[in-house]
Amino acid sequence: MIKTPKNKSLPTNKPLPLVGMRVLDVSQVMAGPYCCMLLADLGADVIKIEPPGTGDQTRSAMGFKMKGSDSMGFLNMNRNKRSVTLNLKSNAGKEVFFKLVKTADILVENYRPGVMKKLGIDYETLKVINPGLVYASISGFGQTGPWADRPGFDLMAQAMSGVMSVTGYPNGSPVKAGVPVADIGCALFAVYGILSAYIGKTKSGEGQFIDASLFDSALAFSIWDTCQYWGTGIEPEKLGTANHMSAPYQAMKSSNGYFVMGATNQKLWKLLCEKIDRNGLIEDTRFKTNPLRLANRLELAVELEKSFATKTSEQWIDLLLAAGIPAGPINTYPQAFNSEHGKHRKMRIEIDHPIEGKVPNIGFAVKLMATPQKVTRHPPLLGEHTKELLTELGIEGEELAALTEGGAFNP
Repeated sequence: MIKTPKNKSLPTNKPLPLVGMRVLDVSQVMAGPYCCMLLADLGADVIKIEPPGTGDQTRSAMGFKMKGSDSMGFLNMNRNKRSVTLNLKSNAGKEVFFKLVKTADILVENYRPGVMKKLGIDYETLKVINPGLVYASISGFGQTGPWADRPGFDLMAQAMSGVMSVTGYPNGSPVKAGVPVADIGCALFAVYGILSAYIGKTKSGEGQFIDASLFDSALAFSIWDTCQYWGTGIEPEKLGTANHMSAPYQAMKSSNGYFVMGATNQKLWKLLCEKIDRNGLIEDTRFKTNPLRLANRLELAVELEKSFATKTSEQWIDLLLAAGIPAGPINTYPQAFNSEHGKHRKMRIEIDHPIEGKVPNIGFAVKLMATPQKVTRHPPLLGEHTKELLTELGIEGEELAALTEGGAFNP
């Protein structure tokens, strides 16, 4: 199912740590599906519950065609799951859903607050059916507060949390982070909450409700900026590639482009000045200490780039790294994936898919050495496992016919 370089030192015969956990993935697009995929990668039985006919919105997203109807985005956020189509607006669909809830440990949903209650499948309803259920709700702004009812997307969370206020260059137009930090961050925080609640459940036997939001998650990433504000009363500003805590720590222009480097303490600063043959900068009153270098960041960059302009980025990276000074190239995604390090870390894997053939996927960001994650299921076709799951629930014969007639599996 998965094609990656073999590593004989990693044991593969031990069960994954979340084997035996059942997760109901009642979510769409990114934060919820990504959260559930991480649990699936660790061995959880994740059942993706999708609307009949259309399924997860991401199946038809991205604007370019694959061989089948599922987008590359869907294929990269839904591996290791089983898909069942249920019309949760119908009583028959809810009847099947309640049977699944009785077997589940976790439920993850990311609809706007109030939607699940209107459907009659909110936490207060489901905990009566399954008191041990850990129920995670992911939303743009949380389940409470004056913004709770607003539609929440990554862009809005970045803007309203303050992240966009420090992204980009001074006096430039608003810029969002190049990757969906609020969506992915919320997925990660949700996993943290889910696993914590699940561990607690093993002790108390009781589940609980988890309220995760993109807004809160984006704000949680603002540690340095927020600490600067709380400590000085000065609002953080856009710094381009620079940093609020240390200087120099940013992209620098060389003779053939840009590279990044950082001399984040006094020892590294002095060493940098020696390596670029600018010892005079060590005693320059503008740059003698880190606070002074921060206060004179622009002048500092001008002085350093006078020296960096004499060599290529590659030459400076090699020279600085040899001296123990952090430095690196500014890679494109293809360069990162195809780098010797990216390949060694197995950050591009391939999954066998019944329609697409070999499908590239982003590899596992965290490596468990005793129980390494693995792909056991391709991203599911819409409703691929409906029949299989109905059989597991013992739904067949007249009961199945009645549920079908009642619209459980149709739009």
